[in-house]
Amino acid sequence: MSQLNDISLVAQVVVFRNTRAFDRLVGKYQSSVRRFFLHLTCGDSELSDDLAQDTFIKAYTNLSSFKNLSSFSTWLYRIAYNVFYDYLRTRKETDSLETLRVDAQYSTQQNDIGRHMDIYRALNMLKETEQTCITLFYMEDQSIEKIADITGYPTGTVKSHLSRAKEKMATYLKQNGYDGKQ
Repeated sequence: MSQLNDISLVAQVVVFRNTRAFDRLVGKYQSSVRRFFLHLTCGDSELSDDLAQDTFIKAYTNLSSFKNLSSFSTWLYRIAYNVFYDYLRTRKETDSLETLRVDAQYSTQQNDIGRHMDIYRALNMLKETEQTCITLFYMEDQSIEKIADITGYPTGTVKSHLSRAKEKMATYLKQNGYDGKQ
C-alpha cells in the first residue's frame, strides 16, 4: 500500500507539478535519509542536513526518470548514496574527511556520546563500501537485496562487505573495552 501511495504521489508531481505531493514524499523520507547521512558523516548534523537537501533537490529534478523498477525508497537511497560519494570525491580534492570526523568527535549533541563515538570510530576504520553497507543494513534496516539495488553491488558482494565490516568493528570494539554483553 505504501509503495502504491508513493507512486501516486510521484505521478502527481510529474504530471500536475503538485509540489504538495512532493512535500509529502519529503516528509515521509526525510528522517531516514538524514539518519543515513548522520551515520556516514559520523554525526555531523549540519553536513547531514545539507546532503539530505541535495538528495531531495536531485530527486525532485529527476523525478520523471523514476520508472518504478524498484521502490521509491530504494530509488531515493540510490540518489543519497550518489550524493554522498560525490561529496567525498569533491571533499578529497580540498580537505580530508578526517577533519570532519575529528570535528564530529567533539559534538555534544548525542545522548550517550562515548558509545556513539566508539561506534563512529569503528565505522571510520571500515572501507567506504563496507561503511555504506553496514549503515544501510543495521542502521537503516534495509535488506541485502535493497542494498544491492542502492549500491549496484551484487548481493554476494554486499554480504561480503557486511561480513568483513562486522568482523572489523567487533575486533575494534573488543580492543576498546566492549565485550559484547552491553
